[in-house]
Amino acid sequence: MDQLDKKMLNLLQQDARLSIKKISEALFITAPAVSQRLRHLEEAGIIKNYQAQLHYEACHLPIKAFIQLSLSPQQKPEFYDYIQKIPNVLECDCVTGPYSQLIKVVFPTTHLLDQFINELQQFGGTNTQIVFSTPVAARGYQFAE
Repeated sequence: MDQLDKKMLNLLQQDARLSIKKISEALFITAPAVSQRLRHLEEAGIIKNYQAQLHYEACHLPIKAFIQLSLSPQQKPEFYDYIQKIPNVLECDCVTGPYSQLIKVVFPTTHLLDQFINELQQFGGTNTQIVFSTPVAARGYQFAE
C-alpha cells in the first residue's frame, strides 16, 4: 500500500458511496487509476466490503450493550454457530482475560436484552455493560497521510 492507497482508504471509510470520479478528483489521479487501485485493494483483502453505518436509535434500537461471556474452548463451535444467527449481535470477538468473548449488541428494550443474556448463559457466565453514550463512534482506522 502506498500513500495514495491510504488516502483512498481514508476517504472510503468516511463515505463508502464516494464515486470513482470524486475519489480521482480528491487524489488528483485518473478514474481508471482509481478503479485499478480499488480492485487491487479488494483482491488483496484489504477492502472486505462496503456498508452503511446505521443510527440505531433511529432504527428503534436504542439499547447498546457489551456482554462478556465466559466460554470453554469445547463450546466454541456450537456457540459460534448460535451467535452468527442473532441479528442483534453487531460484533463478537474472542478476547483474553476471565471472559473469552466480547459481544456488542443492540436491542429495542432492556427486557429483550435481558432475555438474550439469559439465553447466552447456557454457554457460561456473563457480565454486561449498557452504553450510556458514545463519544467516539465506529470510524475505522485513519491512515497518516
